[in-house]
Amino acid sequence: MKGLILAAGYGTRLYPLTINKPKPMLEVGGKTIMERHLNKLAAVKDCTGVYIVTNNRFYEGINDWIKKYSFRMPVEIINDKTTSNDDRLGAIGDINLVMNEGRDIREDVLIMAGDNLFEFDINDFINFSKKKEHLCVALYDVKSIELAKKYGIVHLDNGNKVTEFQEKPSEPRSTLASTGIYYLHKTCLGCIKEYMSTGKSKDAPGNFVKWMSETKGVYGYVFDNGWYDIGDIASLEKADKEYRTKNL
Repeated sequence: MKGLILAAGYGTRLYPLTINKPKPMLEVGGKTIMERHLNKLAAVKDCTGVYIVTNNRFYEGINDWIKKYSFRMPVEIINDKTTSNDDRLGAIGDINLVMNEGRDIREDVLIMAGDNLFEFDINDFINFSKKKEHLCVALYDVKSIELAKKYGIVHLDNGNKVTEFQEKPSEPRSTLASTGIYYLHKTCLGCIKEYMSTGKSKDAPGNFVKWMSETKGVYGYVFDNGWYDIGDIASLEKADKEYRTKNL
């Protein structure tokens, strides 16, 4: 299995904290989000390597940072060569860059949005996903219709198969939010390239999840441990406070 961390966004809602560093390099509870992600991946015995995709503004900073650490598996930093929100590839474009431009990836891929923090056991999600042999997405019940309007919302059948995906719906059908953590089985690797040819949006990964649910099939893994979407300074401060309190 390969790990893929998305770190190419510009985090404008977190300015000035993210003018010179990406959101995954912000600290929560005394550690960067990036370090926490890499530690989780290092604990997965089947993980043979990790790709971190970022942009031209943050590439050197992440490269310098990674040299200070030693992880069990090799970590490659990939520059998508973009310089601003105006020319960014979007999350799906970055996934496609990593998987289809000069890399012969034939293993399952665990994709993690770099601005998410989660407390569930990643191995439980991986074991669930391997059995499904499809695209799987980690879901968190926000337990509020109002909150659900802010996220990509999933409706599941009794077999945990996604029957509907709504992006920031005005009338959510459920309160299960997509958390930006995905497991792409190796039999589905070609679907990224196929999606890129559709002309659909290359921005939020939810667009890919929606398309996959309508054409190939997607399964949802529901967890109830902590989850933090670091989208602005208030959410960053909340996560930092709680992680320090929990000593995580």
